Amino acid sequence: MSSSVADQLIALLIFSVVGAFTPGPNNVMLLASGVNFGFRRTLPHMAGVALGHPLLAGFVALGLGETFRALPWLRTAIEAAGVVYLLWLAARIAFQPVARGIDPGPGARRAKPFGFFQAMGFQWVNAKGWVVVISAVSVYVPEGFGSLAGAALLMTVFFVVAVFSTAAWTALGAGIARWLRDPLRLRLFNVTMALALVASLEPAFVDLLAAWRG
Repeated sequence: MSSSVADQLIALLIFSVVGAFTPGPNNVMLLASGVNFGFRRTLPHMAGVALGHPLLAGFVALGLGETFRALPWLRTAIEAAGVVYLLWLAARIAFQPVARGIDPGPGARRAKPFGFFQAMGFQWVNAKGWVVVISAVSVYVPEGFGSLAGAALLMTVFFVVAVFSTAAWTALGAGIARWLRDPLRLRLFNVTMALALVASLEPAFVDLLAAWRG
């Protein structure tokens, strides 16, 4: 392996770690799920993120990115759908029945964490995920890698990093859950997470506004 390829691989790894561990829709939702449902019940959500994001990267590396460049309206439509869906999720988190206490009540007992396929499908409307994947494909795949090799590389790196990042954010949520057993604290936490989720949509709002003006 040449030094230039090794340098690019290190850069890709650093980029993927930064993208995976910094706050974004996935991490906000995992943190909230860890608090409200615990680590074990959030495992399907974690697995959906850890597999769904690399799968998205693989499709983009194999040519989906070119499709978006040829049909920019398609990406705009997906981004708009993602914004609407995330706003709905933010409302769901904010008004989620409190699931702690001696008797959480029927509403809290009905509350469920994200499932595996929900989390996997969510990656396709996650604005931050698209930015990370397209940037990685455009900048960080080493020169000389074919489309299949590049896709395999991205999927492997993103999967390994996602396993650790999803576990870290969920564990953080589960760890602070004890402090949030008070219903008022838990409600304030959920509302804060919902607002953070909405704030994470700022780049998507900017893109959609630019597309509308264009």
